[in-house]
Amino acid sequence: MLNGKPGNMGFNNIFSGKKVLITGHTGFKGSWLAIWLKELGAEVYGYALPPYSDQDNFVTTGLAKQINHFEGDVRDGAKLTGYFAEIQPDIAFHLAAQPLVLLSYSDPVGTFETNLMGVINFFEAVRTTPSVKVAINVTSDKCYDNKEWVWGYRENDPMGGKDPYSASKGCAELITSSYLHSFFNNSHCLVASARAGNVIGGGDWAKDRIVPDYFRAFKAGQKLTIRNPHATRPWQHVLEPLSGYLCLAASLYEKGDKYVGGWNFGPEDTANYSVKDLIDKMLLIDSTGGYEIPENAVKPHEATLLKLDISKAVNYLNWRPVLSFDETADFTVSGYKDDISANDILSKRVEQIKLYTNKAIQKKIEWAI
Repeated sequence: MLNGKPGNMGFNNIFSGKKVLITGHTGFKGSWLAIWLKELGAEVYGYALPPYSDQDNFVTTGLAKQINHFEGDVRDGAKLTGYFAEIQPDIAFHLAAQPLVLLSYSDPVGTFETNLMGVINFFEAVRTTPSVKVAINVTSDKCYDNKEWVWGYRENDPMGGKDPYSASKGCAELITSSYLHSFFNNSHCLVASARAGNVIGGGDWAKDRIVPDYFRAFKAGQKLTIRNPHATRPWQHVLEPLSGYLCLAASLYEKGDKYVGGWNFGPEDTANYSVKDLIDKMLLIDSTGGYEIPENAVKPHEATLLKLDISKAVNYLNWRPVLSFDETADFTVSGYKDDISANDILSKRVEQIKLYTNKAIQKKIEWAI
């Protein structure tokens, strides 16, 4: 809301004037969500650890001056509950997490502590704060017991996870289901979980992620080393799942309990591409980068094939992806060029949200009309 007025960015003004609390707002997706909600006229409150680096989206956009920023660890249940009690939010999104597969191998204890106790503490805070009408726990497509089959996972497929990160997300979904059935039946709050795939876009500079690694190599004038070139992922620009989270929250707030439970948000079934496909596509947009594939690379286990079935969101939320694979790559490259230029990045993020919303309007997607 750079001009002081809510923007025309969808969702029929449902978020305008609402108090919305985001855990993990200093992270990649959390900071983008905070920007969008601010533009929608929400009063945004964030609870999170400090950002990891000066490159993070939260820092480069100056978001601390745009929203109500509060530093805290989701493992500190008393502090989190106290913040909920002070703010009395209408809607709450839980995005705080340890989000990296490879880091979960070096720090499994920290991963499980954050990704399990963080969810428990979030729902404890929600259930003791009567003002909260909608609460959404954001997990991951990696919550499913991945058998690497060719069809997408549905929301009622078994949870699982062979690596600590994936297992923690499967557990987070079980915790959500437990709280939903134990404490949120006929309560003051409607609860859902949102599962998304490999999310990319400007502002993500986390370690051991293929796109940030590519642009780090690009900035250093080096070639990227790809450890798993043929791994297939449901790539999506960050605005795709965020539109799903907002659509889900709006539906819960307006229409009621038929929207509780788990929801997948990902690309169309035919839009799954490999790591190499994605890098090659970005090179077509800007050919100044490059990569190499080492022989016999040794790496910890990561799933090779993973797909989500989004039929439930398409048919019941009237949500669907906006961007093609080419547009996803273009939005991503554009976002990182904005990062590298370091020129009024917040305005550039807002312009990308507007462009994304306009594309959704052109496709007659319900949340944008």
